[in-house]
Amino acid sequence: MNINGVLSIRTIQGRNGPFNVGRLITDLGEFAVKDTLLEQYEEGRYEGNFNVTQIFPSSYLAGGRFVVEVRATIKSLTLDGVDDLKPEDKEVAAEPDPVDSQPEPKEVAVSDQANQPAAVNTEREENDHDDGGDDDDEALFDSLWPLGTQVKLDPTVDRLKFRLQRNRLKDLGYTFDPREQIWSNNTANA
Repeated sequence: MNINGVLSIRTIQGRNGPFNVGRLITDLGEFAVKDTLLEQYEEGRYEGNFNVTQIFPSSYLAGGRFVVEVRATIKSLTLDGVDDLKPEDKEVAAEPDPVDSQPEPKEVAVSDQANQPAAVNTEREENDHDDGGDDDDEALFDSLWPLGTQVKLDPTVDRLKFRLQRNRLKDLGYTFDPREQIWSNNTANA
């Protein structure tokens, strides 16, 4: 379903580095959003239309408390405006990194096992990417390689790999356009 609303994204420092979580406020209600696609956005309030594919209850333990929330899965979004976070959006709350969270009901234990080796491999990949070698970048970006002046990341890849791709694009001088959801390298034209 497509719903209009405001998505407030904030960045939290976790044991795997910074990660983003969102709060989607719509006429239907307020929903927590922890999708991989949030990783490429800066903190802020994003107004627009959101293609929500799933709404479900979720819970976690953090900071000595048990939190139950209603989550929404966003497949895609079309943005109308971007603003800074308001003070009420910056509430201090301990949240677990989605990488460390239990898999969603639709993802069975096989998915959890697949994530375990990925965490080990991505640490090695992250160190390998420090030298910026083309072979390393080709392995990191897979079918997106070679990178053009514009890149659209695939949020269905492993979340840690998505973060590595985002960080590498930043290192290479790419900037993210939240409205177009595209990374652009304007320095390549200079």
